[in-house]
Amino acid sequence: MKRHAIISLLLLIPAPSIGVLFGMVLFPDTSFGQGVFIFSKFWLLALPAIWFFLIERGRPSRVHTVPGGYIAGWLSGLLISAFVIGAAWLLGDRLIDREFFREMIAGVGLDQKPLYLAGAAYWILVNSVLEEYVWRWFTVRQCSKLFHPTGAIIASGVGFTIHHFIAMQVYFSPLTAALCSLFILIGGVWWSWMFVRYKTIWPGWLSHALVDIAVFAVGYFWLFG
Repeated sequence: MKRHAIISLLLLIPAPSIGVLFGMVLFPDTSFGQGVFIFSKFWLLALPAIWFFLIERGRPSRVHTVPGGYIAGWLSGLLISAFVIGAAWLLGDRLIDREFFREMIAGVGLDQKPLYLAGAAYWILVNSVLEEYVWRWFTVRQCSKLFHPTGAIIASGVGFTIHHFIAMQVYFSPLTAALCSLFILIGGVWWSWMFVRYKTIWPGWLSHALVDIAVFAVGYFWLFG
């Protein structure tokens, strides 16, 4: 059991970091780099399902959240969102050059309002679910086979943060990347705790989605406000 958990985590956790390294750092703007990046995304999403059904011989089951989960999701999401907006208002101009931010967004083709809103909708409604599926439903469960719940929660949060830190170093100063990564780590640990506490990903997803709304709202104001 433990050996299988270790193998699954070794196959999963490095994947997004390898994709970011090849696609954004070592071989940016090349077909090879983008190919590795895209494959790493596919691997990250496919591996948990393959492992669950083929290695663990698991079966889908319907698990109801512990009472209070959605209230905790709403409240924590709103609280973290208020913190994000407050931090952006107080520190944003000191840490991030807005003109560079606009150039960065234009570089990925989201500098028009409809495209930006479409990208935000995908990130809020789809990507956040996928991240909860990978880093909470799969990673926390696998880590729980190796550590006590607190250790599993922290390990999953760290794994969730690593590739974000590598990606942000491409665009931002080390200080900005470190601060943003600290916030991501706190969020990852909190949502992992919510998965352990409430038994499903959905309360954590609700909190996660609300935070993403705040992040994209800040970005919208910087771009078009």
